[in-house]
Amino acid sequence: MDDRQKLLVIGGSYFYGRVFVMEAAREERFDITVLNRGTYSMEQFGVTQVTGDRHDGETLRACGEHYDAVIDFCAYQPGDVQTLLEGLAGSVGQYILISTVDVYERGDGAVKTEEHRLEERRFGGEAGDYIAGKVALEREVRRVCGEKRIPCTVLRPAVLYGPYNYAPRESVYIQMMLQNHVLPRYTDADGRFQFVYVKDAAQAVLRAIGNERAYGQAYNLCQDEIMTYDSFLCALREAAEPEIRETLQEIPLTVEQAAGGQAPLPFPATADETELCSNEKSRRELGLTYTDFAEGIGRTYRAFRQVYVS
Repeated sequence: MDDRQKLLVIGGSYFYGRVFVMEAAREERFDITVLNRGTYSMEQFGVTQVTGDRHDGETLRACGEHYDAVIDFCAYQPGDVQTLLEGLAGSVGQYILISTVDVYERGDGAVKTEEHRLEERRFGGEAGDYIAGKVALEREVRRVCGEKRIPCTVLRPAVLYGPYNYAPRESVYIQMMLQNHVLPRYTDADGRFQFVYVKDAAQAVLRAIGNERAYGQAYNLCQDEIMTYDSFLCALREAAEPEIRETLQEIPLTVEQAAGGQAPLPFPATADETELCSNEKSRRELGLTYTDFAEGIGRTYRAFRQVYVS
């Protein structure tokens, strides 16, 4: 008799979800099904791949009868959780929603714990839509799971980084270093921010699965270090080989110049944009330890070096 825990991973092929599937597939206790649009197949890791749209009833019925846990990496719009749970043919033992630390009310200067108020205001642009969607989904998952008596857990990662991250964040700077031998130096950036190494975030999911202490709870996922652009770029330089460091040229830029298109600004650049969070609850209740940033960015640099240096 197969007593492995059955997992349904929604998304699971791009970065955070991909790394989670790779980590979970190494553990014999899981039988994993991945549902996504099929852009990147995960079958090479020994999982069952279901290709289709999460909103399509036929696709959801093809996923099977029962899952001990559903891990949702790609819920963005209100209704995504309800549609999924109503479309699945069988029972669900736990629902894990991947959210973001950006859901907290902004601008009060507080270090956010999981009990902090969620943002009620609507901001413009793509980022504003993303925040509003995640806030709505956190409320939706609690309501729908409560009605269906399904335990739910919400994970709120800070800025994710690591191998496979092709979003224009740390990889952009690594590409600049390796191909152009330059890095910007922001002369007036005073923003602060927090990262979380993607494998640490994957561990958070693994430790939440079937963990009754995590039922009904939310967890911030963030490293201990509070970073600035100066400390981030310094860590990147230190991660590089001596011959790369010796040839690197620094280009001094103001935040305004960078925002005008002269260099990327993927992290908060000003003090007014700074929002910080506590990781104490995830340490205490999930037993997480967080990878030191210098170690994590070193691994990330080495992974992307294989991509950008032929």
